[in-house]
Amino acid sequence: MKILSVNAGSSSLKFQAYEMPKEKVLISGVIERIGISGSFYTIKINGEKIKKEIDIKDHRQAFEILVKELLDNKIVTSLEEIKGIGNRVVQGGSYFDKTVIVDDKVIEKIDELSSLAPLHNPAAITGIKAAQEVIPNAIQTAIFDTAFHQTIKPENYMYGLPYEWCEKYQVRKYGAHGTSHKYISTRANEILKKQNTKIITCHIGNGSSISAIENGICVNTSMGLTPNAGLIMGTRCGDIDATIIPYIMNKTKMTTSEIDNIMNKQSGLLGISGVSSDYRDIDDGIVNGNERCILAEKMLVNRIVDYIAKYYVELNGCDAIVFTAGLGENAIRVRKDVLNKLNILGIKIDEEKNKIRGQETIITSKESSIPCYVIPTDEELMIARDTYNLVK
Repeated sequence: MKILSVNAGSSSLKFQAYEMPKEKVLISGVIERIGISGSFYTIKINGEKIKKEIDIKDHRQAFEILVKELLDNKIVTSLEEIKGIGNRVVQGGSYFDKTVIVDDKVIEKIDELSSLAPLHNPAAITGIKAAQEVIPNAIQTAIFDTAFHQTIKPENYMYGLPYEWCEKYQVRKYGAHGTSHKYISTRANEILKKQNTKIITCHIGNGSSISAIENGICVNTSMGLTPNAGLIMGTRCGDIDATIIPYIMNKTKMTTSEIDNIMNKQSGLLGISGVSSDYRDIDDGIVNGNERCILAEKMLVNRIVDYIAKYYVELNGCDAIVFTAGLGENAIRVRKDVLNKLNILGIKIDEEKNKIRGQETIITSKESSIPCYVIPTDEELMIARDTYNLVK
């Protein structure tokens, strides 16, 4: 059965086609700058990457290009072969705790939740409707970043605010990166060869979150009402004293929108270092002795350590700690510094094993009390699995 995994952004469309249940990747690609001058797309097939420049006015046209590539490359001979299309949706609120088949009511709920994900949810709806028009016979599913975290209990998802705010305005923790955390924890259980586990998953990238997972169930996560909570990220500030906001507004006369923009797009590694939101640039700055880059990395490491230690206590122990995503998979020094700061837990890093990028491996020694791993994430595969299970 052929399944498409789709991630629609406001001006982009990422896709990956699978032969299921073999989980064989047939083609992958990303269409960029949709509706913007200079649009183009790249596809990868049989190990070869191809880039094509073409004017792409909207997401419907982007799906038509996707279909053309599927046909031209003989991935399918007919659109009837595509049985399901899994669509990534960032915010599912408290409505969705699992992947669902898309109907009008589901689209209404996704739209209703757009205020909690104003850049992502409207784009997802656009992508779903475009897919429905171009490939009408395929079953559409919605895979929510927040669904995996819906098992978190009230004592962990509530804020210390008036209870009515949660009831009336849905002010509570929802988390994000749920599809990644689910995949990583599932893979960790396979490596450990058991299901009754306590796993701490660290999705560390430009956007970052850490989750505490017990027996495959999420019990806590670092992101909150929005993705701007928890860790210091590329441009997001993460946890702060909330009173900073009115204080800075009074001092600068900035609006709430201006403050929100700064906290989401001009803070984090970018705001601290003054150099870049990209860790690779921060790393270059550290090598060159840039004090603010050094400070940015120390703050990043400390926040990661804080959450791992917190979740170690909440779980009452831990069977494995896993690093994934851009920094988690590639930032050798960050992993080393994090685990060295956690040596009080009996963790012992193997520095030679840790000198890897983008590979699945254990990075601690045999003497370590907790095995720590790097596992590359695969959200597209999780989308395909969930969609296949619904379609079949």
